[in-house]
Amino acid sequence: MGASQGQARFVSEINVTPFVDVMLVLLIIFMVATPMMSQGLDVDLPSAKQAAVLPTEQDHIVLTVRRDGKLFLDEYAVETLEDLEGYLLRLVKEKNKTLFLQADKDVPYGIVVDVIGRIKAVGIEKLGVMAESSETNADAAGGAGLK
Repeated sequence: MGASQGQARFVSEINVTPFVDVMLVLLIIFMVATPMMSQGLDVDLPSAKQAAVLPTEQDHIVLTVRRDGKLFLDEYAVETLEDLEGYLLRLVKEKNKTLFLQADKDVPYGIVVDVIGRIKAVGIEKLGVMAESSETNADAAGGAGLK
């Protein structure tokens, strides 16, 4: 009746095909871009003769002490050392996670000892210290150093 008489009918259904296409493109963009955004903080780690690989499971948090003395829990800034204890208690101790400490090699020893003391004062027993393997540093330096 409607098509044969030349009367136009309104389509009340939504065509979702363009919407699905746009969503798939956005999903692919986010899947590609997300790993690039979580690169971590720029820290020049000290070298050690033997360094283990950081575990990949999500049961750990990394505490970073940068060269300028700023503290970060994963990628989130910690304002003061007093705030650090509260964050450690809530995010590490109560959730029973492992804490890894990565400090720049130019950070004064006293600051690192103070941070470790505060970690122990909170009651965290699972603490790892991050370093680079000295074999990679010797190769990068052209083999210079003690043999």
